[in-house]
Amino acid sequence: MDLITVILLAVGLGVDAFSVAIGIGAANSKKSWAPVLRLSLAFGLFQFFMPLAGWLAGSTVVDLIERFDHWIAFGLLVFIGLKMIREGFEKESDGEKTDKTRGWPLLLLSIATSIDALAVGFSFSLLKEPILFPALIIGIVCFAMTAVGMIFGKALARVFGRKVEILGGLVLIAIGVRILVEHL
Repeated sequence: MDLITVILLAVGLGVDAFSVAIGIGAANSKKSWAPVLRLSLAFGLFQFFMPLAGWLAGSTVVDLIERFDHWIAFGLLVFIGLKMIREGFEKESDGEKTDKTRGWPLLLLSIATSIDALAVGFSFSLLKEPILFPALIIGIVCFAMTAVGMIFGKALARVFGRKVEILGGLVLIAIGVRILVEHL
């Protein structure tokens, strides 16, 4: 597979991560680069390893997961999106918001945004294509798209305030619904 095709595939896979990163960036009020790097690194690593896992799994595990992977992604994105919407309506003094770039939220978002990459790896195994270089490109492109999304989300939050966190939650839910509809 040529480099241009792999880059276009990587951008296609990175769109969900980019969209989620905008919402997370808008919700994250920290003035530090640490959340941007954490989310970008996690999403990039998952987008790198999932095609490898799909390629290694071949037709065994992917056939089992393929029947309900869209439900998993949908559930994870809706859960975190609803939590963001709720936090967007809470007053600033109601307590500390959950940092979506740490712990379980980070893991769940990383899985939800990279499930499609598992199927891509499976496709590469069926085509008897090597996977290491494409997986590396996919991971790097996703890292970059996530970082840009986070920065863009933070800029939106400065302009529009806490309303962007609610919008970010709605975007996560919309991505989950889109994934579900595409697979049904």
